[in-house]
Amino acid sequence: MSSLITLARPYAKAAFSLAREHVEDIRALGRWQDMLNLASQMAAHADLAAVLDNPLVSTSQAVELLAGAGGEQFDEYFRRFLGVLGENRRLALLPEITALFSRLRQEAENRLQVRVVSAIALDEDQASRMAAALARRFGCTIELQREIDQNVLGGAIVYTGDQVIDGSLRGRVEKLASALSR
Repeated sequence: MSSLITLARPYAKAAFSLAREHVEDIRALGRWQDMLNLASQMAAHADLAAVLDNPLVSTSQAVELLAGAGGEQFDEYFRRFLGVLGENRRLALLPEITALFSRLRQEAENRLQVRVVSAIALDEDQASRMAAALARRFGCTIELQREIDQNVLGGAIVYTGDQVIDGSLRGRVEKLASALSR
């Protein structure tokens, strides 16, 4: 998986640069996000993925198939981007490119997606207080995704990018057990 991300990273950065270069407003990056999401979904579909990976299908045919399926939703610059991916046999990386582009967009828009896993559902007040605390800590707008996991026991585990904040009862008990076993 990490090798796919390594391969996808320069293409995601190139897509992000293209998107910023050809849009007037940073919020217009959403248009490129939408095009990438659509192309990614199409490339991940089993039938289309088999065609894209088929060595008998030329790169230009693969790009034309994908661009044609996108129809008018894909602009000229995005079609060229697909052409570069096709020439380098990287169309299968579209899901990873899309995920990395999304991270770059969030950084540019000063947003952070955070997943909170708790034993019971957080009510709106708890969620808004947690989002406000995380916004102060990370200095950006927080997009909170809530999940319930009975195994957490109590408290919550916060996942953001490559950071994990374990404030769960289970995590505290495991830390205590580890400290006592030394």
